[in-house]
Amino acid sequence: MANSSNSDSLPTNSMPTTAGADSLSPLAAVDMGSNSFRVELGTLHQGRYRRVDYLKETVRLGAGLDDNGLLSDEATERGLACLRRYSQRLAGLAPERVRAVATQTLREARNRDAFLRRAQAALGFNIEVISGREEARLIYAGVAQLQPSEAARLVVDIGGRSTEMILGRGRVPSAAESFQVGSVSLSISHFGDGVLNEANFRAAQVAAGAELEEALQPFAPQHWREALGSSGTVGAVSHLLRTNGIGDGTITSEGLQWCIARCIEAGHVSRLELPGLKDDRRQVIAGGLAILYTLVSQFGVHTLVPAKGALRQGVIVDLHERLQARRQLGGGDMRDESVRTLQQRFGVDTAQADRVRRLALAWYAVARSATRAGEAAGAEPGADVDAERELGWACDLHELGMMVSHHDHHRHSAYLLAHVDAAGFSQSQQRRLGQLVLGQRGGLRKMESDLANPGFVWQLLCLRLAVISCHARDAADAGDAAALTLRSVGLRARIEFSRDWAAKHLRTVYLLEQETKAWSRVDARVLALELKVG
Repeated sequence: MANSSNSDSLPTNSMPTTAGADSLSPLAAVDMGSNSFRVELGTLHQGRYRRVDYLKETVRLGAGLDDNGLLSDEATERGLACLRRYSQRLAGLAPERVRAVATQTLREARNRDAFLRRAQAALGFNIEVISGREEARLIYAGVAQLQPSEAARLVVDIGGRSTEMILGRGRVPSAAESFQVGSVSLSISHFGDGVLNEANFRAAQVAAGAELEEALQPFAPQHWREALGSSGTVGAVSHLLRTNGIGDGTITSEGLQWCIARCIEAGHVSRLELPGLKDDRRQVIAGGLAILYTLVSQFGVHTLVPAKGALRQGVIVDLHERLQARRQLGGGDMRDESVRTLQQRFGVDTAQADRVRRLALAWYAVARSATRAGEAAGAEPGADVDAERELGWACDLHELGMMVSHHDHHRHSAYLLAHVDAAGFSQSQQRRLGQLVLGQRGGLRKMESDLANPGFVWQLLCLRLAVISCHARDAADAGDAAALTLRSVGLRARIEFSRDWAAKHLRTVYLLEQETKAWSRVDARVLALELKVG
């Protein structure tokens, strides 16, 4: 396994990898990129970032994506083998101190769910697929932490199958976009036979320019004062230039022309021998150079300086902020702000959302407490540290689709949640929220695959019961619903209420009876729901 502890010129130390919650215990980021997989362990203390350890392996997962969008068996096995090795380094860390993220290749892969199941088992931790904009936001967070500046800046990150561009000042990004062109994908499409000639470079630059063209105005030079390049491609080209005495490693148009000329002189990837060019970069350097030259020439970038900080450090910064928010009473993180923004954007009835949230979380706490006491071994709703918060967010946004149509609004809400840009959320988490919201009403057979997860079952039950109890959209009725008692024993749940309450809430009782019938139509091993009138 390659261990590169000085790639970002960061300080190292020998802090133990304990699972404690204090700020001196390390946090870990796993970056599953299209070309390389990386693990970084680091700490944030009093605003200072310190690296504990860094591991990198060239996996080329993106090169294993075929024309049908399927990961090959060979690429899958390379990725799984790497993750098994990483799991040894991460052993002993608490799950809440590790965050693994996957990028463009798994955003594209049609068989990603099958891969993720095996990958999570190999790594021993949950893996999140993040959107392109979320990847861009995290890249900027890493650069801003390790290389702070109040100057307006452009940050560019060329990955294996995507390129991220971010504008920002200080720690706040003002624009972040991701484009589906990277060093691996462009090398495969324009240099797949290994031939390095002028025509291939010209065609590759045209293709890169076509993909990046829509960014010309939003990322024009008047919006920034300095340009930084993050991560692998920029670092590799900078090292190549510096090693060959072409300046100090700053990337310029002249330096890129020199590199391209050397590639054309070689004529073929197999004959490309340059001091400073590592073996794991030889196959993808041409695509990376084509993208860089396009950026430099079309976006007015006279000098591109390699940046300290990248996606992996941004993941650690974000994870640190999440843990801090949890320790603060009533504290929230970026995701809570995104939820509020979505509520405003789509005109959500926040009073109704709050009524549903209060009831759902109260009942969920009861169910979770019972299962933690051992009454439902193997059916604990809370195995995921974010399970309670996810239920709350689903309540906040369960009527997001009302702006589209009142009819089947739960379907519109689910679609929006699964596809809207929401800073702080991974695509994986947005899909889970979307499935919860989809299941808030109607039959349960559409949720069959999700109902195999006991934690999801309890989340969904509490959401559905809260929506039923608040169906009149009246604060008084919602308050009366607190008289309902939820009891959970094993895979059975029971709603208890008095005869007097039932007599005053006939419509709610009817809806609860329909709910028991809905659960009776699914596999009894999922959950049995019954009503008890006292």
